[in-house]
Amino acid sequence: MNTTRAAPKSITSREFLSKPHLLNFKKPQKLTFSSTPKSQFLRIRASTSTAVNSTPPATSTLSAEQLRVQILSESLPYIQKFRGKTIVVKYGGAAMKSLELKASVVRDLVLLSCVGLRPVLVHGGGPEINVVLKQLDIPAEFHDGLRVTDARTMEVVSMVLVGKVNKDLVSRINHAGATAVGLSGMDGRLLLARPSPNAAKLGFVGEVASVDPSVLQPLVTNGHIPVIASVAADEAGQPYNINADTVAGELAAALGAEKLILLTDVAGILADREDPNSLVKEIDIKGMKNMIEEGKIGGGMIPKVNCCIRSLAQGVRTASIIDGRVEHSLLREIMTDEGAGTMITG
Repeated sequence: MNTTRAAPKSITSREFLSKPHLLNFKKPQKLTFSSTPKSQFLRIRASTSTAVNSTPPATSTLSAEQLRVQILSESLPYIQKFRGKTIVVKYGGAAMKSLELKASVVRDLVLLSCVGLRPVLVHGGGPEINVVLKQLDIPAEFHDGLRVTDARTMEVVSMVLVGKVNKDLVSRINHAGATAVGLSGMDGRLLLARPSPNAAKLGFVGEVASVDPSVLQPLVTNGHIPVIASVAADEAGQPYNINADTVAGELAAALGAEKLILLTDVAGILADREDPNSLVKEIDIKGMKNMIEEGKIGGGMIPKVNCCIRSLAQGVRTASIIDGRVEHSLLREIMTDEGAGTMITG
């Protein structure tokens, strides 16, 4: 009789950081540790059965509390790397629609703040705007992927983004244990807007003309989490709807951020748009521009990539486009080598 057992499944303890539910053990598992030459980190081997007629290897039993300590210990290099650094996160897409993903993003932000990082959250709110427009019987129109924003629509955009979405996020972050402060681009003259070059067709869709981060700096320094709605006014006080990716990129540059992270509804940048398994894990600006020229990047990804390139050119260290459909993708991007999408470097 063959008594050989299958090799137990290996799980890096770093994976647990992005899957907190794995810590909720009902029974202690038998865990053995072995170091690997390729990594300074321990690998955890979990086994729930023993081979027939064989002598089980020596094992160490870890409680859930001990495992948490192990995970936190392995997180130390990442915490040291980013402690005191500003991280600008653009929040939107599926992560904004799902209550579970929304809770995941909020918990990640609070955790990062608690261990000494300085997160800044920028948000849009397209789905919420569409709901209110429908309730008011105002048609939603788009041109080249951008919302056509007349005067009535601009009122709704301001009302929803500043008065509803922003305050909901602030409330959730505060409830989770951090201190959030809600702002729009108009507060403290944080952003100065100008009309889009295509204003004749788009209406009150704007661009960022300038950034004055002075209102944000004391908030970030004191450990608060700024939550910023992507609405700003021009010099005459006219409000404009501005793309949230653009706002996040410009704020990251003005704040001298260590990292810009865009939460999206895709895995990241793909080498082949038809192959979901062709994720590009890391690439520099030159490689990114080559992919655009070769037509490997198109559609709605181009503005996101250009936003990242512009922020990197202005001094941001790295920019990442990550999969916001995955729970705790923020922690995976910042606290692991594997990341959660594509990282672009200068």
